[in-house]
Parts: sequence; structure tokens; C-alpha cells
Amino acid sequence: MSKRIRIIFYLKKSRNYTAGPVPIYLRITIAGKRAEISTSRECYPKGWNASAGRAIGTRETILSLNAYLDTLQQKIYEAHRQLLEQGKEATANQVKAAYLGKQEKACTLLEALQGHNQRVEALLGLEYSPSTFKGYKTSLHHIKDFILSKYRVKDLDLKKVDYGFVSDYDFYLRSTCRCSNNSTLKYIKLLKKVIRECLHQGLLDRDPFLHYKGKVKQLERVYLTEEELEKIAAKEMITERLSQVRDIFLFCCLTGLAYTDVQQLAKENIIKGVDGETWLSVQRQKTGTPTRLPLLPAARIILDRYQQHPQCLYKNRLLPVLSNQKMNAYLKEIMDVCGINKAVTFHTARHTFATTVTLLNGVPMESVSKMLGHTSIKTTQHYAKVLDLKLSQDMQVLRNKYVPELAVNAAIPSP
Repeated sequence: MSKRIRIIFYLKKSRNYTAGPVPIYLRITIAGKRAEISTSRECYPKGWNASAGRAIGTRETILSLNAYLDTLQQKIYEAHRQLLEQGKEATANQVKAAYLGKQEKACTLLEALQGHNQRVEALLGLEYSPSTFKGYKTSLHHIKDFILSKYRVKDLDLKKVDYGFVSDYDFYLRSTCRCSNNSTLKYIKLLKKVIRECLHQGLLDRDPFLHYKGKVKQLERVYLTEEELEKIAAKEMITERLSQVRDIFLFCCLTGLAYTDVQQLAKENIIKGVDGETWLSVQRQKTGTPTRLPLLPAARIILDRYQQHPQCLYKNRLLPVLSNQKMNAYLKEIMDVCGINKAVTFHTARHTFATTVTLLNGVPMESVSKMLGHTSIKTTQHYAKVLDLKLSQDMQVLRNKYVPELAVNAAIPSP
């Protein structure tokens, strides 16, 4: 788009004009688009040079009028120059607004992100978890560093966020920040959410993500086998703290609860189910979906063990859960003690429930999905993909049926 500006002064006669002085207007033209401004001055048509855009004559009043018009013209040029230097959009209307002092303050990307994060923070515990808020803060940090590195400025006009920005930010996350593919797409997704809000508010004219494509890679989910669970349960821990972490981890292996959900578990989450047995009833912090599942006897024993624990009594919780960071640190120590060479985190318990505890024991996929609180069964199906053992068990029926029969037929000589 051309950035050249053209300024002319002209007389603007009304439709019912018959005689007398006519108002003088200034017209700004940029890239074929026009904007008009009243000069608050008048001139008789006979005393006006249309090609020069000035009044005719040498009288002091005429000279003063022309000098005034020259000053206006210089101010318009200056407003246009400042817009270009600031990297802002310099349309005819923007130049007019800048000259009149009515130019709206351009919304910047960081302002949009910070405003979004403030709203998220205000809803902590209601609609958002601390881990979600932490992700948004980290995303803001990455974008700040990217803008400074790429554009050498502390902030960026929101209208400059285009496909090129998104593509370069993607590369920055992968190269400079050393983010994995899925981590990169997570931060891109957080940015996309804020940009979509800006589009709905009319702060952006086009979607910078329109042609951006990113595909999440399905990673192999770490889970523990039945033998490994038994080894952890039977191992005598050297400290009470390790025993405590071990018990809470096993409880989640038996219930499928995520860290945030088990941390908030209270007495009111224990209910009597439709079968008259003890059930858990919770609302997943991550998705807000309700989850109900029968409480296995082993899980109930763990809860009973901590009924009188000081931390549980003080906080009205069922289990004395430490911070996620400490739980993971102790879990690593527990795995070393038990001789389990796997990258186990607290979330591994949820994967273990979905695989070893339920699917491998014949629990239908639909039931597992409901107990996990998944909003889509496709999420649950990812667990089934890693169960080679389950495939082996399913095929054993066919193996027993067809292999002996084929072997007998093969042993019979041809006539």
C-alpha cells in the first residue's frame, strides 16, 4: 500500500448556495482513500485559486489566510510523518485523527495478553487452576523475550501480529527456547486464544492463524505394570514421608485422580453409590466435568490410614498431599529404591489407572472414559494404543482356536 500523502484545499459549496463566502476544507488522500477537515475559514469563490488551493490577492487579510492554510498543511504532513516513524497505520482517517488529537491509543499485544492474564488470575479456583495460570504467565514471558529479540522493542502494535509473526514465534520457541513440538504448540495455542478474543472485540481485522498449521505428536504414555505396583506397595520405605507419598500415589493409581483433584479431596467427596458401596464424587479441576467411581477396597484402606493425620484434620482433606514438585521428587526416590527404571511423575498414576488397573482388567472403554472425566472418548483411546499386552490377551483366544487346528491339518500327509 502506498504511503504517499496528497493535501489540497478547496471551497465546499452547499447545495442551496447562491452567493457569499464559502467554507474552506482540507482534503487528505492516501492510497485512494480520502478524509476531510474543516479549516474554519471562508473565501469568496471569485477570490479563490482552485489549482493552487489558496486565496488570490496581496491584501493583509488574504496573506494571513494563506499563511494559516500553509500552517495547517505542515501540521498534516507532520502528523503523517509521526505515524510512519511509530510504525503505525497511516491511512487518511488515521492522519486526520492524529492531527485533531483524537487518535485512539493503539492496543498492543502485551497489553492484550496482560489483560487476559489478569482476568484468569481473578478467576483462580473458580474457572482456572494455578497450573493453567502458570502456563499463561510463562507464555507471556516467552512472547516478551521474542518481541525484544525480533523487533528490538518492548511491545508491539496488535495490528502487526500476522502470519509472519506467528511463524517466527513458532521457530523461536523451537530454536531459542528449545521447546518440544507439543510444548511449542501449547504456547501457540495460548496465544491463539487471546488473539481470537481480540478478533471478536474488533481489535484485529484478520486472523493471523488462518494459514498456520501445527500437529500435536502423540507421545507414549508411561504407566506401571501390575508387578511394579505390587513391588511399590510391598516395599518398606525408610521414612514416613516416602511412605506417605507412596500411599497417595497408589491411591491415584487406584482411582485415576489427577494431582489437583486428589489435593482438594475432602470428606464430602465420599458418597454412597447406587450399589450401596463407597464411591468418590469429584469435579475435575481441569475440565470441570463431574466424575463418579466406585472406591476399591485398597484405596479405602489408604484413606482410613490418614483419617487422623494432623494435616488432613487442619485442612479438612482426606490425604496429606505435598506440593506437586515435592511429590515428584519423592516419587523419583521411591522408583530408585524399588528398582523401577521409568520416568515416573505423579501423573503416571492416572495413566496407570487407565491402563493396568482398568483396561487390562476388561473394564470397557466407555466406563474408563467416564471415570477419568474425559470430555471425549478419543482421549481415552490413546491409552489403548500402548497396550501391547492387551492385544496379546485378546489374540490368545484366536491363537488357541486356530493354531492347534492348523497344526493338525499340516501334519496330515497329502493323498
